[in-house]
Amino acid sequence: MTKVIKLRKGLDIHLKGKAEKVKMKAKACNEFALCPDCFPGVKPKVVVKEGDHVKVGDTLFVNKQFPSVGFSSPVSGNISSIVRGERRKVLQVVINSDETQQYVDFGAKDVKTLSSEDVINSLLEAGIFGYINQLPYAISTNPEVLPKGIFISALRDKPLACDFEFELIGNEKDFQTGLTALSKISKTYLGIGRNQCSESLRRVDDVEVNIFDGPCPAGNVGVQINHIDPVNKGDVVWTVDPTTVIYIGRLFNTGKINLVHTIAIAGSEVHKPCYMDVFVGQKIESLLEGNISKDKNIRIINGNVLTGHKCSLDDYLDAHASEVTVIPEGDDVNELFGWIMPRFNQYSVNRSYFSWLTRGKEYTLDSRIKGGKRHMIMSGEYDKVLPMNIFGEYLIKAIIVGDIDKMEALGIYEVSPEDFALPEFVDSSKLELQSIVRNGLDMLRKENA
Repeated sequence: MTKVIKLRKGLDIHLKGKAEKVKMKAKACNEFALCPDCFPGVKPKVVVKEGDHVKVGDTLFVNKQFPSVGFSSPVSGNISSIVRGERRKVLQVVINSDETQQYVDFGAKDVKTLSSEDVINSLLEAGIFGYINQLPYAISTNPEVLPKGIFISALRDKPLACDFEFELIGNEKDFQTGLTALSKISKTYLGIGRNQCSESLRRVDDVEVNIFDGPCPAGNVGVQINHIDPVNKGDVVWTVDPTTVIYIGRLFNTGKINLVHTIAIAGSEVHKPCYMDVFVGQKIESLLEGNISKDKNIRIINGNVLTGHKCSLDDYLDAHASEVTVIPEGDDVNELFGWIMPRFNQYSVNRSYFSWLTRGKEYTLDSRIKGGKRHMIMSGEYDKVLPMNIFGEYLIKAIIVGDIDKMEALGIYEVSPEDFALPEFVDSSKLELQSIVRNGLDMLRKENA
């Protein structure tokens, strides 16, 4: 029996530029890169050299802490460069792709006959196990510790988010195979939205389906875990993006790695918001060519508008990104009597402008924070948009001062940075909450190592 979980806290932000459900073809691209920073918690050790030829599925780098966890190449071609930053940190492994792709054949397998050990070994061999994350710490997971549960959220409800139901079209068989494979490891939970009607989501086998009814961030996997089976100290759960489930299914159905997925090209500064089928690590320029104005002050976001990071046309698509978003930068805006004006076209959470009278209206928001950093205001702002059984403001204070005992008592094991994306948006103190939470999780992981 499907369980329906009603959430009341949250906030739906309506922005202009939502992708139309039409697929456009990306510009031809022969340069791709896999970036270790896309996999939190991974310390990369590169196992290829410049000039080497790799096939799709060959390992590019491994996790130093767990050398069995490798990360495979999304395309075949020659390694053109290994880009390093400060202290020789590996930033990118860049590949010039072949015209005809060559694949490593891992052999198709019937997942129904496999054990949990067989499934894990197959994912490790193919170099896609590292796409699975875990709580606590919100990092790429450890294959040596089995989880008490595996959680997948197929509900993407952030502003301008890619609709997974649209991405699922044509991938239904692979998605089911991926779910079955994960269910061999531990009990698997699939979270979907009330308005998601696809039979391939509502009538899946081998997993428990839960329907979440409420505003954003009901689609956050951390929020769903909090309402289904909370994480306590000592527990480990795995979290898997639904796109990764499709990758896993393709591996077992075909015996080959196929890291092509559907993303949304969205935002008010995109001429024709649409969907595209792209490779992991594809160059951003090939996705936006001819679809944005280069003479405007714009911000290109690698990922979602709430959780992604600023990038340029010369950067590469993140491994977990399901959107590329383009919004105004806002640094060229000069508003006469700005705060005094009624601002019918400006969005406000606290009814500071008259725009609160027009519910459902879509807005064009830029990247300005509209105010300066100030002392933290204990006003309950976070709790209004954080549908989790934790005290968000007190947790942030504990992280800032480095009080590990209080961090643990206030539920840091249950959260990931994305859970604080909406609190960061509404925060009157203009604090970078996602960065604070990431630092807190890294601190705790170091202390517990």
